[in-house]
Amino acid sequence: MKLLPVYRITVFVPPAALARLKQGILAVDDLAAGGYADGMWESDAREQFRVLDGTRSVQGQGGERVYQPSVRLEFCIPRDARRLQDLLAAIAAHHPWNTPSVFVDTTEFAIA
Repeated sequence: MKLLPVYRITVFVPPAALARLKQGILAVDDLAAGGYADGMWESDAREQFRVLDGTRSVQGQGGERVYQPSVRLEFCIPRDARRLQDLLAAIAAHHPWNTPSVFVDTTEFAIA
């Protein structure tokens, strides 16, 4: 096996918005690696947040703590800053939240 340097992108999204988000991501990049395309991982999650006063939130009111189901969506791309910026823009455009929870890590992907 060889190690490919990648960005691992993790984004949390409400289940009802998952399909739209995935379509937006795949419209920008086919996420090809190791002989496969459209590679993503999903797991069920639950999240919480408290809406700060003055924030126009999609869910909850100022001061209210919100608990809701969420999906953790992860995928990897080769370390290419322009590609990363294009995908982050696609996430922002297709995600229902004002400020999506997106995390970018550098790691290595083992391929045959």
